[in-house]
Amino acid sequence: MVKLNRIYTRTGDDGTTGLTTGPRRLKFDLRVAAYGTVDETNACIGMARLHAATEDADVDAMLGRISNDLFDLGADLSTPDTGAKLAFEPLRIAQVQVDRLEAEIDQLNTTLEPLRSFVLPGGTPAATHLHLARTVSRRAERLMVELAQTEGEAVSGSALKYINRLSDFLFVASRFLNAKARGDVLWVPGQNR
Repeated sequence: MVKLNRIYTRTGDDGTTGLTTGPRRLKFDLRVAAYGTVDETNACIGMARLHAATEDADVDAMLGRISNDLFDLGADLSTPDTGAKLAFEPLRIAQVQVDRLEAEIDQLNTTLEPLRSFVLPGGTPAATHLHLARTVSRRAERLMVELAQTEGEAVSGSALKYINRLSDFLFVASRFLNAKARGDVLWVPGQNR
């Protein structure tokens, strides 16, 4: 477990941060940007949960599990797999976490009408925050894919699957919450010409 006695260490004053395995990276390093954006996604989910708790307890519970998973994903990304033997077993996103997300997407989607238009961000407070979380998770995914394509860097397939499914989950969950209220906010092409 993590034990934090002090919040500030001054070790990052030079613009670097330490990975789990010890090496230091610049704070704008692609790996640091990727797990930082995963953290940002998690903060957006926390905002959504302020409202999801009253809009739908099951969705709120799903978001709670996702929030915990995102810390797992951050740990995964902050411990690059270099092939070297480590003194500890690194925490990695597992396929079972991806499978759970897919099952929850399917569960929420079964009650929804098929889409006949693109959906605009909006609707209930929780759904609106989930749309924001979805866009931030897509940015995290783009960074993770870029990192995975960078020579000398590795990102696990399960981590990439998880972040891809996450944005799908957030979209479906926003639609599910909106369906319980006044429905999705739909795009009307050229409406304001």
